[in-house]
Amino acid sequence: MNEFLASKSYFGLFLGLFIFWASTKISGKLKSSLANPLLITTVLLIVLLTVLGIDYETFDMGASHLTYFLTPATVALAIPMYKQVSLLKKHMAAIGISILCGVAANAVCILVLCLLFGMDAEIYHSLLPKSVTTAIAIGVSAEIGGVPSLTVASVVITGLFGSSIARLVCRIFRIKNPVAIGLSCGNSAHAIGTTTALLMGEVEGAMSGLAMVIAGILTAVLIPLAAGFM
Repeated sequence: MNEFLASKSYFGLFLGLFIFWASTKISGKLKSSLANPLLITTVLLIVLLTVLGIDYETFDMGASHLTYFLTPATVALAIPMYKQVSLLKKHMAAIGISILCGVAANAVCILVLCLLFGMDAEIYHSLLPKSVTTAIAIGVSAEIGGVPSLTVASVVITGLFGSSIARLVCRIFRIKNPVAIGLSCGNSAHAIGTTTALLMGEVEGAMSGLAMVIAGILTAVLIPLAAGFM
């Protein structure tokens, strides 16, 4: 089957789109914050490829075309931010402090956990940039001596986990301010968290997109300093 599908350039592309469409329908039926479409898509794809005996390289030949949409999709996040310029100016100080604290909290948590479980410096350096977008995380990881493949895995898991529990956490801690919700999603779960924030509302999506961008910049600047602790 791999040889047959290898000749179909767009097999992975259409399979990925179909599975994601099906996942959104399943998520809508379940109506649970844990039933995240991206998480369901990941699980279904893994199961399907395993059952059918299709290797990842064959699937990725077509699925890799989806990466072409990442740049325009990211740039499109500027639209909700532009619409909320007045709100950004009003809460500028709080936004800056919030994002800085989020980046610092991520570094401290990773350091404590690595020390607690006796992990070596290489793993510590690989996990430090886990809460920012993949493109930035890979560059930071390589710069400080981490393993890029491990960094990518941690970024994906962080995004999926964060976006899946975002609504639940907000309910438990009674977080209702849209600015706070958006900042927390973008700062902790990067682009995947931003998709969840956009579903919550326009203000949440704008703040999440802003947090994702600023957190990425701060991570690239500050995380190499934190790498020196191990």
